[in-house]
Amino acid sequence: MRFIITAQSNAEKTTVDQQPEFDAELFKAYMRFNEEMHRAGVLIASEGLNPAAKGARIAVAEGKRYIVDGPFAESKELVGGFYLIEVGSLDEAIQWALRAPSGFGADDILDIRQLTGSGDLPPEILQLIAEAAPTWSAAAWPPLNANK
Repeated sequence: MRFIITAQSNAEKTTVDQQPEFDAELFKAYMRFNEEMHRAGVLIASEGLNPAAKGARIAVAEGKRYIVDGPFAESKELVGGFYLIEVGSLDEAIQWALRAPSGFGADDILDIRQLTGSGDLPPEILQLIAEAAPTWSAAAWPPLNANK
């Protein structure tokens, strides 16, 4: 099972306008955690996200997409980064999240959500996926096309 663990700041904490001084030892603790998950074979990806000001928001109206100029969510509500892991259960994902370092402030809260896998979808939807996106579905869900 694949899970995404997203990190965000605690909205209940008061934020200070000034960024805290960079802590090299704390940063290394995060990297050691990534290394531990990688060596355990569970880490697929781990990334931090740049501030929302460096991004864009796209919305939809009347079936067409358009660029939204804001307002954007307050920084305390934004995802600061993520871990994408593959483990045997939600319990195992929780155990990894409980071991994650903290201290940069953008990761006070970790949310764990299971990604949709081929086992979560009915056969008729899997068939539509295989027909509409054969190369992607073969790469994303190899068992989906194993019988072809």
